[in-house]
Amino acid sequence: MPERRRGACSGNRERPRYFDRRAWADNGKLYNAAVLCAEGRIAGVRYKYDLPNYGVFDEKRVFDAGPAPGPIAFKGVRLGIPICEDIWTPEVCETLAETGSEILLSPNGSPFEGNKDDVRLNLAVARVVETGLPLAYLNQVGGQDELVFDGASFVVNADRTLALQMPMFEEHVAMTEWRKTGDGWRMAEGGFARIPEKEEETWKACVLGLKDYVDKNRFPGVVLGLSGGIDSAVVAAMAVDALGASRVHCVMLPYAYTSRDSLEDAEACAKALGVRYDVVPIKEPVEGFLSALKPMFNGTNRDITEENVQSRTRGTILMAISNKFGSMVLTTGNKSEMSVGYATLYGDMNGGFNPIKDVYKTAVYRLAAWRNTQGHVIPERIITKAPTAELRENQKDQDSLPPYDVLDDIVSGLVENELPVAEIVKRGHDEALVKRVQHMLYVAEYKRRQAAPGVKITRRNFGRDRRYPITNGFRDGR
Repeated sequence: MPERRRGACSGNRERPRYFDRRAWADNGKLYNAAVLCAEGRIAGVRYKYDLPNYGVFDEKRVFDAGPAPGPIAFKGVRLGIPICEDIWTPEVCETLAETGSEILLSPNGSPFEGNKDDVRLNLAVARVVETGLPLAYLNQVGGQDELVFDGASFVVNADRTLALQMPMFEEHVAMTEWRKTGDGWRMAEGGFARIPEKEEETWKACVLGLKDYVDKNRFPGVVLGLSGGIDSAVVAAMAVDALGASRVHCVMLPYAYTSRDSLEDAEACAKALGVRYDVVPIKEPVEGFLSALKPMFNGTNRDITEENVQSRTRGTILMAISNKFGSMVLTTGNKSEMSVGYATLYGDMNGGFNPIKDVYKTAVYRLAAWRNTQGHVIPERIITKAPTAELRENQKDQDSLPPYDVLDDIVSGLVENELPVAEIVKRGHDEALVKRVQHMLYVAEYKRRQAAPGVKITRRNFGRDRRYPITNGFRDGR
C-alpha cells in the first residue's frame, strides 16, 4: 500500500541563503510570515523572502524580508512554504527543492484583476516544472477597500496535471488526499469548480467587493440615486446581489431636464429589483441656490455652473438621507467618466464606495446585458438609449466626449498600457483627439483624489496602481 496523507487546502540575484532558525529568532522586526501550529504549539515559522513593492503592494514599507525559507517537517513530510510573491520568480522555490522540500504549499493574498486566474495557474505550472514538486496554491477570499481577493485556490501535481480547482469569490474548504509514490507525493484528484469568465467574473468581483465593504464597515444598507441611466441601474443591481433588496434604497431626484423615459425606466428598474424607491424632486432647492447666487451671477451667461448646481443638490440630498438613516451612499461613475473628469465634485461623486469605479463604460453595457441573462432587472431601454447626464435640454454625453468605444480604447492605452500618443494614433485614432483625451486625463487627477474608493478590476486602477501628481510642470509635453 502506498503511504497516504490527508490535509486541508482552502531577475539575476545571488542564490538566497538557507533558513537558519537559530540565527533568525525573534529580533524585533516585522515579517510577513506563515506559522505552522501543531499539537497546541508553534511548530515552525517561515518568513516571506520576496517583498513586492509595485502596483497595489507596499510591503517593503511595512515588512522586513526574511531569509529564503527551508522546508518545515510535518508528520514526516517536508513542506516548502513560499509565500505569495515568493512563487513569482524561481529562486525561492528552487531553494526549497534543493533543501529537501517534498510538497510546496503557497499561501497567497493575491488581489483580483480580469483573467488573473490563468496567469496564476501558468505561474504555478512553471514552478512545478522547475522544481519537480507538486504545488498547492491557497488564495484569500474577500474584499478589503479597493481590493478583492478572489480565492480560486488549486493544486497542481508534479506531472503538471490540475488535481483540484476551488471556486472563485466564495469561501470554501476542500479535504485533499495525498499519496507517496516512487516519484514523490501526489494528490488524488479532487473537485473542479467552474471558474467564471468575462462579464460574470467582473460582476462577481464587484459584488463581493461591495458586500464586504458595507458589511465589514457595519453599514445597515446603501442608498443611491437611480437616474434611469445605465450606470446607476447596474450599481443598484449589484447592490441587491450583494446585500439583498431590503438593504438597498433607490432615490430618483428629478429636475426640469429629467425625461419621462428616465422616470419610467428608474421606477421599472426599482420595481424589478424589489427595492425601496422614493422620488424627491429637486426643483425648489436648485432654484433656491440659483436665486441666492443671482445677484453675484448677474450679467453672466448660463453655463456648466448651473448644471453643477443640479448635481450638487442631488449629492446633498443623498448625503442627508445617509446621515439620517445610516445607509452609505453609493456613487455610480464609471472609469471612462472618471478618466476624463466627466463628473461633478460634491455632486454625483458624493458617496462612500463605488463598485464600478474601475469599469469602463463599454464594459458597463456588457455587464447589464449579462445580468439580465440571470434574471431581467434592467429595462431594455436603459441599455439601448443614448447616455446623458440630463443637466440641460437634449444633452447627450457625446456632446462633450467621443463615442465611448473610442474613448475607452484611448484611455486604456494611456492608463492600462502607458502607451505614448504616437502608438495610440497607430491604432486608428485621430492625433488631436488622443492629445485632447490625454489632457483631460491629466487635469482630472484632482477629482480622482477626492473620489470614493471602488473595486479594482483592471491591471491599473486609479489610486493605488496609478499614482500621478496633481501638480507638475511637465504635463502635455511642456
